[in-house]
Amino acid sequence: MSPRIARSVIAGAAAVACVLTAAIVAGPSQAVPEVGRDADVVREWNAIAVRTISTENAAPVPASPLYFAYTSIAMHDAVAAIEGDFETYVQQPRAQAHASPEVAAATAAYRVLRHYFPASAANLDADYAAFLADVPNGVGKVHGTRVGLASADAIIAARAGDDLTTVHPIEVEPGIGVWEPTPPGFAPMAVSWLGFVTPFVLESSTAIPLPGPDPVDSAEYAVDYDEVKAKGALNGSTRTGDETATALFWSTPVGPVVQYNMAMQTETAERGLDIGETARAFALLDTSIADANISCWYAKWSYAYWRPVTAIRTADDGNAATQPDAAWTPLVTTPPYPDYTSGHACVSGSASGAFGHLFGADTIDIDVPSTVQGRPDRHFATSTALDTETMNARIWLGLHFRQAMTDGNMLGHAAADAVVSGAFVPLD
Repeated sequence: MSPRIARSVIAGAAAVACVLTAAIVAGPSQAVPEVGRDADVVREWNAIAVRTISTENAAPVPASPLYFAYTSIAMHDAVAAIEGDFETYVQQPRAQAHASPEVAAATAAYRVLRHYFPASAANLDADYAAFLADVPNGVGKVHGTRVGLASADAIIAARAGDDLTTVHPIEVEPGIGVWEPTPPGFAPMAVSWLGFVTPFVLESSTAIPLPGPDPVDSAEYAVDYDEVKAKGALNGSTRTGDETATALFWSTPVGPVVQYNMAMQTETAERGLDIGETARAFALLDTSIADANISCWYAKWSYAYWRPVTAIRTADDGNAATQPDAAWTPLVTTPPYPDYTSGHACVSGSASGAFGHLFGADTIDIDVPSTVQGRPDRHFATSTALDTETMNARIWLGLHFRQAMTDGNMLGHAAADAVVSGAFVPLD
């Protein structure tokens, strides 16, 4: 979808309007207060998005990038419409000069999250009311609210065609190299609809060409097979203790999308980015991840390539260089979707690309937080270091063949490049 889409703005929900009407009315003789431009509001509402999407509603990890993208794009467009430094994703007129970008950002995030997660309405209402209570009444508050609502409703309208529920079963003949439900749950492919969602910036989910997985009878496949068999086993693995700790760091239940958003909260604050730059940083990160994961999920669905746990336990795969092990078990349970491409690699490659664009690929200097108590954060000086560790980690967990990681990482970087060049661009 083009970032320059022009759509009609739909009216705000009645419940939202009630909250706003009570909160923003200003007296006619009140002086115009100074308009606040504190970037903390973007980080605070990103943290609220993390809580709403991942904690309160437990959105499926592969699908969570969509909701982060909706929220971050709405905040970016609300701020950009006022500040005028960057192109908005959905075309809209330049906002009134006295509009508060802080109020606009908070309103946009609140409106989007409330739309997609009505079960969290009470908590979001409380968050928003607490935010508005600290904002002086006046034209900045009034116009900022209008801009935030307009930006949120514009992205909701632009993405109204997203089908977030229809199941798309994998339709392939069972056989060697073909994905099948994996133990212990033997569940069908999760979030099979994700690859059929229209990307935000990419022309389609197949816009980035992929070579496809190695043929099972190839020498390259045998090399990858032996690597994951040795490094990814629950018992008898050749992993070192540090490699096991690294693998488990990247096996957080909430997924890497939350970790990368939390890292961006820290980086935008420590680097002193202003409100427009901060909103753009989150929009670049989350839109890149969303487009990468949409493309990744279509690849999973279309290639339907088997997982190591299935491959290694198969007695005869037609490759003389592979030795099966019927009792082989990965370090952690295999998720219910095919191997190629790796979702984690697609997410990490796109995040690495976004961080690299913003902070320099050779100088990203970021800390990725742990989401498990007692486990330390991990520091990455370069994009390459982040790419390398995250690709290794999924093999050490026993979840993927190497090619699923390298091709997924490449796909993620290509998606980030497309977003950086095609959306949220600086204006002269």
